[in-house]
Amino acid sequence: MNSSPLLYSGATPSAGERGQDSFERQNIDSPVNASFACRVPIELRSIEEGPAVALASGLASQATGAGHTTVTLSSQTTFHEPTREPWDGKESFSSGPYPLGAEIIQKLESPQGENRGVQKLARAVCTILECIGEEPTREGLRATPERYANAMLYFTKGYAESVHDLVNGAVFHEGHDELVILRDIDVFSLCEHHLVPFTGKVHIGYIPDNRILGLSKLAHLVEMFARRLQVQERLTKQVALAISEALNPRGVAVVMECSHLCMVMRGVQKVGSTTTTSCMLGCMRSNAIAREEFLALLSRR
Repeated sequence: MNSSPLLYSGATPSAGERGQDSFERQNIDSPVNASFACRVPIELRSIEEGPAVALASGLASQATGAGHTTVTLSSQTTFHEPTREPWDGKESFSSGPYPLGAEIIQKLESPQGENRGVQKLARAVCTILECIGEEPTREGLRATPERYANAMLYFTKGYAESVHDLVNGAVFHEGHDELVILRDIDVFSLCEHHLVPFTGKVHIGYIPDNRILGLSKLAHLVEMFARRLQVQERLTKQVALAISEALNPRGVAVVMECSHLCMVMRGVQKVGSTTTTSCMLGCMRSNAIAREEFLALLSRR
């Protein structure tokens, strides 16, 4: 496909183009801002006699009679994340709302904090096994609660990672302003609606503005966001926005193709169905030639 002189000439984007890119980033970023915030688990405070009527926010409950159980829930301290700053042209870039608060990371990294988390998860798994009619103390299930707890912490380890730490200075000044594509990146994540896996492939393309990112970092960014409770639509946007934040390129495109076990093992049980999502930013969204070149190269096997 012929290169568009307008797109690949290397000319500095006009003020209008920069304004349009900024507008697109803000609009696409708004639905996923909440997913970048730190996760603070709800903690069981007390158990009293009375009916369980928990509020939707999980912060309070009320009793209206006797003979039942009331569970009073409250959240831990909320940590406020700094506002995201636009890239200022320097070597480093703002990590924005991606990382967790320093206090949370310290708790997660401390052996006591990790052990407490495993123990609480293991107790919860024992309750689940009892509720489905199993005996948690039998030989095959005796170590299952702790194994599952450790596995769940691994599946969600992305909450304790940040874009800034993953990129770790692997941004290089290079006179390259044409399409870069990394495709067929394996992705494994957990659907936040049913806590069952969805798996597939991610394809990433971007047009640099004389700054490139180490190729392995693209795969690391996918892994970080996938190791959280997700929906595929949000995961696709998060990867695109993270690349845009790290590089400030002329355009970014991310396409994700996944199979969801919540549609295979339960519900409609449609084996073989796949879901495809995409997110385009900058000239990959506004310039049809760049977008078509990216999609054409993806179709070559």
